[in-house]
Amino acid sequence: MALVLKKYLRLFSILVKTSFIADLEFRVNFSLRIFTDILWYFMQILSFEILFNYTPLIGDWDRYQMRVFLGVLFIVDSLYMVFIQENADRFADKVRKGELDFILAKPVSSQFMVSFQKIATASFTNLLIAIAFFLYTVAQLEGFQWYRLFWFFLVIPTSLIVIYTSRFFFSCLNLIFVKSESVQFLWYNCYKLGLRPDSIYFPTVKLILLTVLPMSFVASVPTRMILEPPNTYLICWSLVIGPLSLYLSNIFWRYCLRFYTSASS
Repeated sequence: MALVLKKYLRLFSILVKTSFIADLEFRVNFSLRIFTDILWYFMQILSFEILFNYTPLIGDWDRYQMRVFLGVLFIVDSLYMVFIQENADRFADKVRKGELDFILAKPVSSQFMVSFQKIATASFTNLLIAIAFFLYTVAQLEGFQWYRLFWFFLVIPTSLIVIYTSRFFFSCLNLIFVKSESVQFLWYNCYKLGLRPDSIYFPTVKLILLTVLPMSFVASVPTRMILEPPNTYLICWSLVIGPLSLYLSNIFWRYCLRFYTSASS
């Protein structure tokens, strides 16, 4: 187990170095990605700040609590941008051009390689900004108990797994259908559900976002770990839904590979 972990860590370090070198070849694009992400953060903050000028609460949270929610959202979204988005966006091209053949031939997990072949190093800057904003918002909470960050860090891996597996599921459809780019828009619409606090939805929708389509784990559940007393149900469910999602994603990946026709066929 230790040798396998060491192999993947070494592979990851190589991916970071090569990705950084590749990104710096297009420095204007590198800078624009940082700028556009920061602009997106600013627009999200501005939208909620305007809303709070007309209402004291949105769902269950006031202005300061909502800022914490945004801080959590920015961190999770930055991690998604760093590790997942670029690989998922390029998956259809790999299938269409036959590049997936070379990945399947490598002596490592094909799901791992196709999912984390490229690291978006430009988004590391956005991650640092997101962490700084998050710490600032938490410090603004009156009487905040810092030990709650433990529960927050416990749930964050589940947030990333939920985003990764849900996006990976829709990406795998490229192996079954000839053209499924339009299907990817379904994932973006699902992801948007997690960009808002789950308390604004109807109880039935909220339950679905915790179970069947667990997009509440994107930001709402981690935020509740900070703002509210520890919820045993949410903590236990987060420890279940993460490994279960990874297991199901691997099964679906293997199933979809049966439909893949290589470039040489």
